[in-house]
Amino acid sequence: MNVVTGTLAAEQPPSLQRAIDWRGAFWVASGVPALVLFSIGGIAGTTGNVAFLVWFASMCMGFIQSFTYAEIAGLFPNKSGGASVYGASAWVRYSKLIAPLSVWCNWLAWTPVLSLGCSIAAAYILNALGPIPGAESPEVLAWVKANASSIAADSPRVVEWLAANAGKTANEAVAALLAQDGVAALTPAFRNWTLTSGTIGPVSFSLNWTFFIGVALMLVTFAIQHRGILGTANVQKYIGLLVIVPMLIVGIAPIVTGQINWDNYSPLVPLKEAYVPSHGEWNIGGWTLVLGGMFIAAWSTYAFETAICYTSEFKNPKTDTFRAIFYSGLLCLVLYSLVPFTFQGVLGLNGMLDASIVDGSGVAHAMGQMVGGGGFITSIMVMLMIFALMLAIMTAMAGSSRTLYQGSVDGWLPRYLSRVNSHGAPTAAMWSDLIFNLGLLAIAAADATSYFFILAVSNCCYVIFNFLNLNSGWIHRIDNGHIQRPWKAPTILLGLGTLFAFANAVFLGAGAKVWNPVALWAGMIAASLIIPVFLFRHYVQDKGRFPPNMLEDLNLTEADLKVRKAGILPYLTLIAGVAVVLTANWFFQLPG
Repeated sequence: MNVVTGTLAAEQPPSLQRAIDWRGAFWVASGVPALVLFSIGGIAGTTGNVAFLVWFASMCMGFIQSFTYAEIAGLFPNKSGGASVYGASAWVRYSKLIAPLSVWCNWLAWTPVLSLGCSIAAAYILNALGPIPGAESPEVLAWVKANASSIAADSPRVVEWLAANAGKTANEAVAALLAQDGVAALTPAFRNWTLTSGTIGPVSFSLNWTFFIGVALMLVTFAIQHRGILGTANVQKYIGLLVIVPMLIVGIAPIVTGQINWDNYSPLVPLKEAYVPSHGEWNIGGWTLVLGGMFIAAWSTYAFETAICYTSEFKNPKTDTFRAIFYSGLLCLVLYSLVPFTFQGVLGLNGMLDASIVDGSGVAHAMGQMVGGGGFITSIMVMLMIFALMLAIMTAMAGSSRTLYQGSVDGWLPRYLSRVNSHGAPTAAMWSDLIFNLGLLAIAAADATSYFFILAVSNCCYVIFNFLNLNSGWIHRIDNGHIQRPWKAPTILLGLGTLFAFANAVFLGAGAKVWNPVALWAGMIAASLIIPVFLFRHYVQDKGRFPPNMLEDLNLTEADLKVRKAGILPYLTLIAGVAVVLTANWFFQLPG
């Protein structure tokens, strides 16, 4: 791949430009810490008091894994697209289908951040324009008092409610139904509007206000990134500061001001049942819920590896690559340790399981209370939460579009994705990202179940990508040991990364079912969609040969691809990985 460093020659097509150093990549990746807000309530809802340890353990794993990615990224100073591209180049000798799987799964893991982030940001905007009153709010309590006689104790609705809530009384049923009716009556009418809705298999979809506001936010993100990586980095630097500083304050202030209730961390046991505030035991069911937390946390805590998506846009890739991922990892290590810890310490188990925390819509309000602010501070936190989500969305579009771009340049994905504009932005890939996410946004806007289904399927692909790429570290050491490495990971860290690859396989097999019974199998189907895509590109468009640029970047020829120094080890690794996933899925079962 030809990478321009100055003015483009007239005969050269536009390509990515070397416009940033490691600091630029750091700011582009600064949206990653905001991902903790996507699932902080969901993980608490499945792991209970163990949640803060799940976040810390997952972040430590992600930080150690990043050293493998930093080494393999340094092998390819002219490549963009991140760890999946560098890992795919290790697997290509052993299977033409496994190599593009790495790129495809990384994209499927990153791109849903656009739709999920936009759905939460849209919910905050809607709450600002027309808030839904809480069941305990004064206006709802007044409505309940005025309409107390509207539901009889022997009405069919009460009978139905009691059937679904065993052990409750008729008076409790009437109180719950009245509160429900009061919330519905006082909810602004426009909040219930939808153009159309329905179901697709295990999920619902809805073209409601959340969807249309989310579309507008996506278009704003696209417009910012259309200016290229330097313009994106400059914008994200200022938004990043507006987000990172308040997150640090939220992580530190409750500790300093004594708001932490240390009883909220004990007993250190998982929940008896997901989303039920009752302590369980360290049995198979409890471990399954904890592994489900480790599974979904990986989607956030490992994600700072996106800092090396921009290697071919670094001014000095030999030094910028390692610095970008290392300092991004340090930032995430601090925030992913502090924020879940203080949230749990202040809110406690019942607070963390509140519906508004689980679906993300009440996180900003909780942050405002944690820093001791009133309505004004909470309003600021809502604004900063929207900025945080926009930051995560921009990070996702920047990284995922470059994965598509480099996948196209290397011959894995359709040719049209390698088109860029005059600013060096991969606009064809960005448009593909945006259009794909319109469909995901319609699903995410429907309900929390559909939201977490997308998240779980996305993370199935992310874990597959991580498994392949962590193992690509030692494959590169064997096959490409002669290539100079600007930075070489300590062997013990490379070995830990390989061990963690199989730990991630356990999380996948045991944990995906926690979020949806069919999430694992849906994730496998989503991953397999690369097969027809790659076959079209490789055998129809390229007539069975890889683009010369791909081989040049690897210092290889077609004949060199037949030399497999690692022998059968990569194949045995794949077999072992599949066996671990299936065994974990069989052994670990949900409580009850």
